[in-house]
Amino acid sequence: LVFTLPHELNALAAVHARWVDDTLMQCTAATLAEFAANPRWLGGIGAFTLVLHTWRQDLRRHLHVHALMACGALQPGVDGDGAWIEPKRSRRFLFPVRALSKVFRGKFVQALQQACDAGALPRDPADTALARARRLQALRRHDWVVYAKTPLAGPAAVLDYLARYTHSTAIGNERLVAIAGDKVLLRVRADDMGGKRTIAMDGPQFVGRLLLHVLPPGFKRIRHYGLLAPAAKTARLALARKLLAMPPANPQAREDAQAFMRRVAAIDVECCPHCRLGRWRVVEQRSADRAAIAAPTLAACRGPP
Repeated sequence: LVFTLPHELNALAAVHARWVDDTLMQCTAATLAEFAANPRWLGGIGAFTLVLHTWRQDLRRHLHVHALMACGALQPGVDGDGAWIEPKRSRRFLFPVRALSKVFRGKFVQALQQACDAGALPRDPADTALARARRLQALRRHDWVVYAKTPLAGPAAVLDYLARYTHSTAIGNERLVAIAGDKVLLRVRADDMGGKRTIAMDGPQFVGRLLLHVLPPGFKRIRHYGLLAPAAKTARLALARKLLAMPPANPQAREDAQAFMRRVAAIDVECCPHCRLGRWRVVEQRSADRAAIAAPTLAACRGPP
């Protein structure tokens, strides 16, 4: 699925990018969690990953979230058992996109209204009550774009699709054509059939557009929810595998975070980053608040390691 913010919010995003990006992801997650928990559609805990994407081919701002969601939900039982819930209509229909659009719009508009009333957006371009009212009117005028399709080519194609957004920047070297005087030439998509064309952009304009897509420090662009939320995924995924009669995860195919970082980034995460001599060691472990994370309507998440 793809959830897109309307262009009326681009001016606000220019001065409050972190708030807009974070609220976009929170409202998307809350919408999907709410539909998954609704017995009309699934009635359980969904499993989905969100990836924030902020750019067009020409580097202009285009705020949207890609969501990859499992076709079903977990309905946990009271004694550690449960049931796996299939979609009510068919395996190729999860949620109605028009209903998703209306709920998504309602959640974001409500969050925006609350932030404005609380004075949380002091540099809001809509600096008067009349301007803010007109913006809300424009946001409610049309349905917000939500697009959904079934991945038909199997898990490998799904991972390949997701990797385009998780392991890419606003522009790659292959699209930078040349520098001609004070112009930057870059290749962009010309049509939906795969055609390409080359456009020219002033150097300062190119740098300015590129910096639109640099996320604030600590911002999690990839977030996992439901069965995939790290706080509860061990038990929930094990139960889901059991209910779906799937083999257990191969422990030899898994790699701990320390080994992964050593292999990929040549970083020893157990080494103190300040003195470069000491070693981190675990002094205490605290279990998660299972009661707080048991409710299927919650959209609590954590970013990836």
